[in-house]
Amino acid sequence: MRIVVQACDFDAGALLEAMRDGRRDIGALVSFTGIVRDTAGDLLDMTLEHYPGMTETALEEIAARAMETFGLLDALIVHRFGTMKPGEQIMMVAASAPHRQAAFDGANYMMDFLKSRAPFWKSERRVDGARWVAARDDDEIARDRWSARSCGLSRGVALAGNTTYRFACRKTIFEYLGKGENRGTARDLG
Repeated sequence: MRIVVQACDFDAGALLEAMRDGRRDIGALVSFTGIVRDTAGDLLDMTLEHYPGMTETALEEIAARAMETFGLLDALIVHRFGTMKPGEQIMMVAASAPHRQAAFDGANYMMDFLKSRAPFWKSERRVDGARWVAARDDDEIARDRWSARSCGLSRGVALAGNTTYRFACRKTIFEYLGKGENRGTARDLG
């Protein structure tokens, strides 16, 4: 397991090759690289701040949980801090496993927890000014799906682009509607 928090850019290919180097037990290696995007065409740059020490500990816990939960052979999290321009790499996760599904699930798990639980603070500087970026509800919902899996997730019917997920955990039924007003509800069976 390797955790890297740094200001400078990284070579994703070299990092993946290092994960494979000398290993014959890896059947799948899955990675995701996040890039600064500018969909509106007005982003000048993005700045990520973090709390040294706390950040590395949080990332280590996320990677260790992924390794244990999915039986990964190795896990990597690289995350930059400082100011980055559109098109630059922000972060990368990678997971290796004997089989592809475990590697995909491990990488997705790390990504979902990074987006919702890693102690980074993001500000964007646009042509009309700077602002702090708030956490997104979708990131919390993505993270919560892993709790659902460990408690028995069942997928409901998709209607007009809405997917309903229902799962029971500790006497509570949770419902998640993929799109629409009622994003998440919980009902206590107490």
